[in-house]
Amino acid sequence: MNKLSAEVPDSNDIGTSVLEKDPELKEPPQYQVILINDDYTPMEFVVYVLQSVFNHNHDKATEIMMSVHTKGKGVCGIFSKEIAEMMSHEVNELSKSHHHPLLSEIEPLTD
Repeated sequence: MNKLSAEVPDSNDIGTSVLEKDPELKEPPQYQVILINDDYTPMEFVVYVLQSVFNHNHDKATEIMMSVHTKGKGVCGIFSKEIAEMMSHEVNELSKSHHHPLLSEIEPLTD
């Protein structure tokens, strides 16, 4: 037997200790996109934003808009951090381009 073949492990033994346990996968943290109430943005525009950016139907968009109006803020949707940041930015840019002060922000979802 030559020295090289003596050092090569049996192919059945390779990696068995590493593969004994499946890795635990964690869901990424979730963030909610929040609309903040102001005294100037028309309610119709808020409904438009909720329908165009978040794909809510008219009834759901109206429900969220009323929550923003009466409670000071409302949850538009729950997403991964990157998607939430992108959607919040889209709301803020859309609002700015229509000369409205409507703002959105993201916050971590609390259980």
